[in-house]
Amino acid sequence: QVQLVESGGGLVQPGGSLRLSCAASGNIFSINAMGWSRQAPGKQRELVASTTSGGSTHYADSVKGRFTISRENAKDTVYLQMNSLKPEDTAVYYCITDIHPYGGSRTRYWGQGTQVTVSS
Repeated sequence: QVQLVESGGGLVQPGGSLRLSCAASGNIFSINAMGWSRQAPGKQRELVASTTSGGSTHYADSVKGRFTISRENAKDTVYLQMNSLKPEDTAVYYCITDIHPYGGSRTRYWGQGTQVTVSS
């Protein structure tokens, strides 16, 4: 079993910054990729940023240049630094991990979600 613990969400004014953290623990042999998705009211969940074990990164066009994903491999932790936040960034943010567990095949896990609200 794998657990993901997210933190860092909150209320921030437009133009402000937040840093999200997600720590994975449990039956982990390796983590292939980690990322963040979000779901805003009335919208589908979308992938906003991801990073692989090799260090490559990907960003949705809507956040490119404003968000930065990073990974601390030794702690199985991924971060999302969010700068220049806009009201349209308001959403529940979910950590995503593609994990290869001991004794199993690669499996995707989602965190519980953390609310990010951007409002003046």
